[in-house]
Amino acid sequence: MFDDTIAAIATPLGEGGLAVIRISGAQALAVADKTFVPIGKNSTKPSAATSHTIHYGRMVRAGQTVDEVLCAVLRAPRTYTREDVVEITCHGGILATKTVLDTVLENGARLALPGEFTQRAFLNGRLDLTQAEAVADLIHSRTDLALRAANEQLAGKLSARINQLRDDLMHTLAHIEAHLDFPEEDIAPNTRTQLELQLVGGLAFMEELLRTAREGQILRRGIRAAIVGRPNAGKSSLLNQLLGHDRAIVSHIAGTTRDTIEETANVRGIPVVFIDTAGLREAQNEIEREGIRRSRESLARAELILHVLDAAEPLTPADEVLLAEFAGKPRILVRNKADLPIQLNALARTRHAPVVDVSCTTGHGLEALKDAIKALVWSGAITNEMAQVTINSRHQDALRRARESTSLALENLRADASLEFVALDLRLAANAVGEIVGKTTTEYLLDTIFRQFCLGK
Repeated sequence: MFDDTIAAIATPLGEGGLAVIRISGAQALAVADKTFVPIGKNSTKPSAATSHTIHYGRMVRAGQTVDEVLCAVLRAPRTYTREDVVEITCHGGILATKTVLDTVLENGARLALPGEFTQRAFLNGRLDLTQAEAVADLIHSRTDLALRAANEQLAGKLSARINQLRDDLMHTLAHIEAHLDFPEEDIAPNTRTQLELQLVGGLAFMEELLRTAREGQILRRGIRAAIVGRPNAGKSSLLNQLLGHDRAIVSHIAGTTRDTIEETANVRGIPVVFIDTAGLREAQNEIEREGIRRSRESLARAELILHVLDAAEPLTPADEVLLAEFAGKPRILVRNKADLPIQLNALARTRHAPVVDVSCTTGHGLEALKDAIKALVWSGAITNEMAQVTINSRHQDALRRARESTSLALENLRADASLEFVALDLRLAANAVGEIVGKTTTEYLLDTIFRQFCLGK
């Protein structure tokens, strides 16, 4: 529990029907008492209210009414932070919301840091670290699958498996340390075999989780797919078709796209960040030169290339240059203008890239292109079971360290090395696994995780 009381706006800034200011801490009710004036016989001061009730009244600052509000009172420990919480719902709008927040801050609360409400939920035992991270994933979800994965993690599905893994490692470590306490007694052969099997099982489970890392990262941040090609091949038209609305300007004039355009679309359940790039050619002026430079930067960060070619024209030297340039990246060759007589017949599949014919005019081939994108970036089917245990990059790093230490422990155990070495490696492995759920943490780790949250969460 914390001594101070924090407050922040918990809804997005801007004009809207409603906004919520959240207060949490030991003095949350006292702070609300100083600012909230109940109206009507069924409303009361927050400090006198029963838990999980809502009261109508006014927010008052220096004797003047700030806004008519609803005040929700939530008493510890049945709250998000396991502290007393008050949530004030006022009219939306930047000025009204800010004034209500300022009134709260003037009466004893301090402005919360990004993610501080969720950090308190973790530190007070309301959530473990994987569940806390799932809150951020839930907020930033861009597809149904990402939302489902975040909800599964928030429900503790990943935590349960990680905790079981850590318990198994600790159980093996306890056996090893028991033999260290009685060095005159050797480990019986059947006991040694059992300990080895436990470590082998733990390693197999770590490998299983590590195989979900790529899929987990795709669900959380998406895949960056750069649309490239020579001018007027139909890159901007393809972007508009994939998004389902006109985002990029389409013109027969070469060089229309002067800057990179990024938009996210849901492609077969996968968030794909499509990047429309300036046509790659010899720049005609300073503005186009800058657009091409930015395109090159985006291409360097892209994980997938959609190379658009004009199917109504034969392959040009410029096309050949781009085909060679992006040969080392995962890519799909998109023959656009398939509704016209095909002149581009030199695209053999020996270029080690799938070829998809589309027409941005009629929409033909777009579903096949989406299938090709999914097949290239996601291995196998997307299942509900997979959504339950997809790990992020932090989990991946901890599991890799745990796997390395567990492998060393197994090697030393099999080589009949000193049990002190086995115990040391197992302790390192258990600590690394504990980092995932927050059973072994550092202040730096917590700051790194929670500062990525939005303010008020």
